[in-house]
Amino acid sequence: MARMHSRKKGRAGSKRPFVTKPQSWVSYSKEEIEQLVVKISKTGKLASQIGLVLRDSYGIPDVHKLSSKKIGQILKEHKLESKIPEALISLIKKEIQIIKHLEANKHDMPSRRGLSLTGSKIKRLTKYYKRKGILPADWTYSRDQAKITI
Repeated sequence: MARMHSRKKGRAGSKRPFVTKPQSWVSYSKEEIEQLVVKISKTGKLASQIGLVLRDSYGIPDVHKLSSKKIGQILKEHKLESKIPEALISLIKKEIQIIKHLEANKHDMPSRRGLSLTGSKIKRLTKYYKRKGILPADWTYSRDQAKITI
């Protein structure tokens, strides 16, 4: 299936190995992994960033296989989950970066189109999250407010 905002087809990429058992060389227990996730989360990292830190610094390839819980579930249990979903936060950050770029480069028309596309992605995603009950129904997004909060 083609992508929405480009004429490209699917993406090729590496796949994770299909292994259901935890790796024998990982020496962390379930409780230690949960404590690491909570500790890293308190430094202000998002769930995907926590996974990268665990993989690169601690040698934990997959939290779900070792602790039978996903990082998001662990954060939810310890009440460290963010109010705004991570996908929406990253799109808002991207839009803020494009706005800063356009302030310095006013005639950059491809960036202006990218800003328009990012804005429509944000609208579509907020509509989805409101429908699913993840965001409150009265939640609204404005660029000025986003610059302050993120």
